[in-house]
Amino acid sequence: MEKRTKQQLRDSSDRGGVQANQYGSISNPDPNPVAQDEHFSTCFEDMVAIPENINQVFSFRKLWAFTGPGFLMSIAYLDPGNIESDLQCGAIAGFKLIWVLLLATIIGLLMQRLAARLGVVTGMHLAEVCNRQYSRVPRVMLWFMVEVAIIGSDMQEVIGSAIALNLLSVGRIPLWAGVLITIVDTFTFLFFDKFGLRKLEALFGFLITVMALSFGFEYVLVKPDQGELLKGMFLPYCAGCGRAQLEQAVGIIGAVIMPHNIYLHWSRLESREIDRNKREEVKEANKYFFIESAIALFISFIINVFVVAVFAQAFYNKTNMEVNALCNATGSPHTNLFPLNNDTLEVDIYKGGVVLECFFGPAALYIWAIGILAAGQSSTMTGTYSGQFVMEGFWNLQCSRFKRILLTRSLAIVPTLFVSSKDVQHLTWMNNILNVLQSVQLPFALIPILTFTSLTSIMNEFANGLVCKIFGVIVTLAVCAINIYFFVVYIMSLNSVVVYVFAGLGSLAYLCFVLYLVWHSLIALGVSCLDRVTSRPTVLIEEQSEHDS
Repeated sequence: MEKRTKQQLRDSSDRGGVQANQYGSISNPDPNPVAQDEHFSTCFEDMVAIPENINQVFSFRKLWAFTGPGFLMSIAYLDPGNIESDLQCGAIAGFKLIWVLLLATIIGLLMQRLAARLGVVTGMHLAEVCNRQYSRVPRVMLWFMVEVAIIGSDMQEVIGSAIALNLLSVGRIPLWAGVLITIVDTFTFLFFDKFGLRKLEALFGFLITVMALSFGFEYVLVKPDQGELLKGMFLPYCAGCGRAQLEQAVGIIGAVIMPHNIYLHWSRLESREIDRNKREEVKEANKYFFIESAIALFISFIINVFVVAVFAQAFYNKTNMEVNALCNATGSPHTNLFPLNNDTLEVDIYKGGVVLECFFGPAALYIWAIGILAAGQSSTMTGTYSGQFVMEGFWNLQCSRFKRILLTRSLAIVPTLFVSSKDVQHLTWMNNILNVLQSVQLPFALIPILTFTSLTSIMNEFANGLVCKIFGVIVTLAVCAINIYFFVVYIMSLNSVVVYVFAGLGSLAYLCFVLYLVWHSLIALGVSCLDRVTSRPTVLIEEQSEHDS
């Protein structure tokens, strides 16, 4: 098979076939678009060839050719923010909330499926479609919100790596130094793709394997109750749970479903050689990308379950007094982390390693830290890629790859260096703030992806059906409502009138923008009475064609 470049494939798809590049009823491009017709590469010029002339219903050779992007996407489900959410879930609720983790992972898979379908059919990732569909002001606002989510996620990932380095060095590497080390080695690993796409994907596969082995070791060491684990996974009930457990359940959803990850997914999928001029190739790509994503997220779910189960079995209902006494008996230098009271133990990534050392020995601490380092390092790379693709997609930013990475990375690193001056033992508050930040940004990924995949003018025969639309609306509303609740609960816990005032003003602007996106989404879903300019899309397309000519 003759190898084709990305541009050749785009040219062929632009001439006709599945993707006609005609946009639907919410289209409102700028009067003076910036190079809207010019598409530039965000990744690799060389494509991964897909085996041809295989008439089987399912082919492992084809699955292997499509394998890679889904595992890179799944790393966002294993970042330090997720790991901290997992261990807090186990320590606070035991095994009772694993079903929430399973549900959040399934919802995440369905949303990633929509992102992949949008990319396969159109040849563009979500940021590029947003750039062409929304007018200038909402487009800039949307970019800003997504960028904030990326910065928040990146801060968690970099701080997680720095904490891991601090644990591995027995405190010799301070937090700020760990942040700088993470920045340097992230740039080093990012240029690993110069050796080829498959080698880069192998690197991410290796880091996922390190996490699986590290947290799997802790799982075997602790020997969780398998019956309680399975009951917590498949019985959607939480006996005896109160407000703390409810807030933790909400936190799990906010930590697992990451807005920037939806923007990232197709950006890596476009490295596969798909001719969108051929319906069967598009249909086949959708199938194999979904299977690969399901396998990747299943593995990430198992790793998350390892962490929840370890802390549920060993530390559920433990008090600070109990942990203090045991750490003191083992000669741990971190006894002062646990005050002499009978309050329920509160853990984070740092304290999690310490209590593992107190209960199971130094090996448990070091293996835990290696797993956290792998999680932080891999997720910082995917976060950098997300920032790169979002910047390019929303702004048609065309500059050298190094400058793009430097710009997007700097946006996240500067605030991270600022907070790294804090003591490594007192960063839980920062993680809580960042989890809330991730939660409130979710509508700015879920609403656009549901909108665009429901438009037949974009997706043609691959647009969402009625059942998928209804399910998508229910999931989006539920996730947004849950995360708004999480935000309100967190703000109320601060007990500050000044915070209430600023939060109220910010919430008003936030809700107005969300309602704007919802209004356009409802038009795309078929509520035509909301479209007061139903005749305008055709005019706009014609005007755009005249401008291009």
